[in-house]
Amino acid sequence: MTQLNTQQADEQVSDSLVVKALEQNLAIVRFDLNRRVVYVNDNFAKVLGYSKQQMLGMDHRQFCLPEFANSAAYEKFWRDLFGGRSYEDKIQRITASGRSIWLQATYMPVLGENGKVLGVSKVASNITERIETISTVMSELQQMSDGLNIRAEGGIERSHALLQSVEHIARVSQDNMNTLASLQRQADSIRGIVQTIQDIASQTSLLALNAAIEAAHAGEHGRGFDIVAKEVRKLANRAGESIVEVRRNIEGITKEVDNIANGTNLAQNTVAESQEQIRLALDEFAEISAASGELDAQAKEFSKLL
Repeated sequence: MTQLNTQQADEQVSDSLVVKALEQNLAIVRFDLNRRVVYVNDNFAKVLGYSKQQMLGMDHRQFCLPEFANSAAYEKFWRDLFGGRSYEDKIQRITASGRSIWLQATYMPVLGENGKVLGVSKVASNITERIETISTVMSELQQMSDGLNIRAEGGIERSHALLQSVEHIARVSQDNMNTLASLQRQADSIRGIVQTIQDIASQTSLLALNAAIEAAHAGEHGRGFDIVAKEVRKLANRAGESIVEVRRNIEGITKEVDNIANGTNLAQNTVAESQEQIRLALDEFAEISAASGELDAQAKEFSKLL
């Protein structure tokens, strides 16, 4: 411990040591007022794929993308630097082989004693791998978003088609219910008519019985009337038997109508539940589509920030 303290006392941090540390760990280049390289260290030359000797005297424009180098923004960039304003951001540059790379760079105007700009120093680090990784992730996110959006739209279309089919079934089912209700009313009406006919048959049978009694009292003179009374009674009995049969058939029809009505009613309830489920599915698909669109927009916005 004493030896370490002694060494620290013997060697203090100096400006030259700080500069050496910067040189060893950062890519550094300096431009003159003509925007030409007047100094470059090994790290910067290596990043761009040149030798130090090749870079000396090169114009800054040679390292930039043509669309930036030939733009008004490029001229403003240098006017601001020569005006004493520094610049820090992610920048895209071209290597000696023509490959595009990304740098995290800081441009710093170098001021003289009189405050005038003598040149511009630039410190940078290579962030190409990080940018490419993030860009790949963004691309994958956008592809996932597009896939989700396509599936959501397909789900919405299929759900709409299914909903239309179910709604058609619901309309047909309602029409069937209306038809069954009409049949029930008609059956009730027929039962009323049958009851009326049965009452008439009973009255007719009673009248035939009275006529037979009167014919018996009339003796020989009422024989013909007695024959008519017996025939009328037979007809009344046959009408009564037919009415019983009709009533039995009507009851059977009414029972079947009730069964069909109950089944149709259950089907309607099921259709209503299906409609509700489909509408919920449509809402969920719409939410997925909206979330997908938002994810795609955020991915594109994040990509712009890179």
